[in-house]
Amino acid sequence: MAEFKVVISDPKTGLSVQREVKDPAAKAFLGLKIGDSIKGETIDLQGYEFEITGGSDFCGFPMRKDVLGVGRKKILAYSGIGVRKQEKGMLQRKTVCGNTIHAKIAQVNLKAVKVGPTDIFSTVKSKADATKADRAAKKSEGEGGAKKAAASATKEEAPVVATA
Repeated sequence: MAEFKVVISDPKTGLSVQREVKDPAAKAFLGLKIGDSIKGETIDLQGYEFEITGGSDFCGFPMRKDVLGVGRKKILAYSGIGVRKQEKGMLQRKTVCGNTIHAKIAQVNLKAVKVGPTDIFSTVKSKADATKADRAAKKSEGEGGAKKAAASATKEEAPVVATA
């Protein structure tokens, strides 16, 4: 039983959408490599065309385009996917996945090459716009709030006396 989380990204806007792909549609991904194209009809998105850009397996190891085959391999690398640069020229031994999608892959990353008639990124656009508006409101509120706090600190308030 193959099951993937598919992350679809739009390179023009930078937005991404996540979907789950179950067994009948997931079998279409098995055996494909990074860089291959896939039609949107396989995941119920008519008119779309996607390119596989990467992914990760069930333990979180990333897929690399230059590592052939399925499964994990230990590579010696100094930069690229799965490697954090320590020092210039320092080689590191890292475990990565091969470039072929197999049953143990948990996430597949796709790039929208051809966009269909329905906009799958519309809900994400509205959330992103709302987030930008909230940030702008907080920023303007923070600037105004600092002035108000300074003004109230200069005013002297009458002491409160408790009677028993």
